Amino acid sequence: MLCLETWYFQMLVLIAGLLKDPELALASLAVCMTISEWVLMIPLGFYTTTSVRVSNELGAGNPKSAALSVVVVTMLSFVLSVIISVVIQFFSDYISYIYTGGEHVAVAVSKLTPLLALTIILNGIQPVLSGEAMGYGWQAFVAYVNIGCYNAVGIPLGFLLLGFYFVLGAVGIWSGMIGGTLMPTVILVWVTLRTD
Repeated sequence: MLCLETWYFQMLVLIAGLLKDPELALASLAVCMTISEWVLMIPLGFYTTTSVRVSNELGAGNPKSAALSVVVVTMLSFVLSVIISVVIQFFSDYISYIYTGGEHVAVAVSKLTPLLALTIILNGIQPVLSGEAMGYGWQAFVAYVNIGCYNAVGIPLGFLLLGFYFVLGAVGIWSGMIGGTLMPTVILVWVTLRTD
């Protein structure tokens, strides 16, 4: 399941090669993707611990402890993601210089940083909720939600509609990815709130 999620993000790189200025699009997306993947390590750690904690607490007959752990870890991951997003947004004009010295790339990355910040916030919530659902034993449900939202909505939305039809380029492709990440997040929040 993690491979499917990672492949989804890597599809952006392949798609960006088809844009008008592929070198600039690939460079800016590569910088943003690298930052996103670095930050994603924190929620992925929470993903694993939440899955184990929830399943252990439910197995021990402590559903209130399982629910409390979901709330605590989700809020912690959300707060950390917001802090990191604010820092990234604050340094949006300079953050690309960690990886490259090109001014054109810096401008392109600066245009993508609001979307990067939103992606980091969504990726701070979605993996934790996936881990919680897997701790409930809903692995198949989470897999179907992720595959459906990422591949049936996110890629076509970003690639076909926003990236090429509306000619938004890298911004359009990244926006489609956000749509593909927002959908499973909303679905998992809704399922989590309705779970007894």
